[in-house]
Amino acid sequence: MASTGTSMQVSAMAPNPQAFIHIVDDDRLVRESLGDLLRSMDYHVILYGSAAEFLDVALPEAPSCLVLDVRLPRVSGLELQDYLNHVNIRLPVILMSGYGDVPMSVKAMKAGAIDFLTKPIRHQDLLDAVGAAIQKDLQRREAAMQAAELRERYDLLTLRERQVLALVVAGLLNKQIAHELSISEVTVKMHRFSLMKKLQAKSLAVLVRIAKAIESS
Repeated sequence: MASTGTSMQVSAMAPNPQAFIHIVDDDRLVRESLGDLLRSMDYHVILYGSAAEFLDVALPEAPSCLVLDVRLPRVSGLELQDYLNHVNIRLPVILMSGYGDVPMSVKAMKAGAIDFLTKPIRHQDLLDAVGAAIQKDLQRREAAMQAAELRERYDLLTLRERQVLALVVAGLLNKQIAHELSISEVTVKMHRFSLMKKLQAKSLAVLVRIAKAIESS
């Protein structure tokens, strides 16, 4: 691997000391060299010699990314990437190859890879790619946590409150909702007040955003 010398630039994204970096490469010297670099930046690093080795372990519940060689024995890096997508393991992937070409890079990026690095890999290129991948995983985890919290709040709503919510989001006025559900306008207002309190929505605009977030989660 090409050295960048003692004047190596520090990555723009500060390393997350809780992050795990999984490196899959059948070349022991390469994976150990990459592992040493990332450990020097305080990442937790786990090394694998094949896709099978990686699939045989339980992934830690922590910000993570996968640094993956394209050309692996039996199961290639691209095949492993496709499999992870298929089983809904949303681990950010950085692909690397000593034989990278344009079609391979395009396929990797279309499948969701964060980056495609060509060996010998520059230290800074790897650090930048890992920093971006960890940031993406942090954002994904935060979004998933927020979606789970919204779903918990929604589960507190009664059936009638859910009906009122759907009609409010659809743009109906209280009077129209009352007519639609065959209840009084006062009752609609009571349900609306209750559901907004349970969903912690302080305005109609916020309520609409919450409802759309719940629907898409």
